[in-house]
Amino acid sequence: MTNPNDPWHPAAPASSAAPSPAPAPASELLQPAFSPAGPHASAPFAAPHSAQLPVRGSGLFPGPSRPTYREPHPVNAGPLLAGIGSAALWMVLFGTLGRDLASYAWWTILAAISAWGVAVVLTYLGDRGVAVGVALSSGLGLSIALAFVGARWITTEDWPLW
Repeated sequence: MTNPNDPWHPAAPASSAAPSPAPAPASELLQPAFSPAGPHASAPFAAPHSAQLPVRGSGLFPGPSRPTYREPHPVNAGPLLAGIGSAALWMVLFGTLGRDLASYAWWTILAAISAWGVAVVLTYLGDRGVAVGVALSSGLGLSIALAFVGARWITTEDWPLW
């Protein structure tokens, strides 16, 4: 038999003939059941068991939901791929100007620095997706060129850019 005054056990279900009480407003739900300083004083303990807090969210984790923050200018796949393609073409065009490894590496470094400048301008004034694509593709092109430079340096023990 459960004690109706025990806060650890829920009260017995009401009979079907008795009307159910009206739900309490949200401001009263967070008030403690008893406070020695009065009903409006704040107490260091939580709301009593009988208070039902509104459940929001997915239902998996009951309680108040967290705010959702969204990017004001999201990066979409179309502009990202456009930036990757245009920067890849930019790197290929500059790379074909080189006659040997040293000139290829210097042209690629110049192309990557100019592409990163364009990516910075696009970040502030244009489309961020295109800026991300340009930065990714130019970084990849620069790393490929410097991998060739590093491989030549390892095999010949001579730095090819001077």
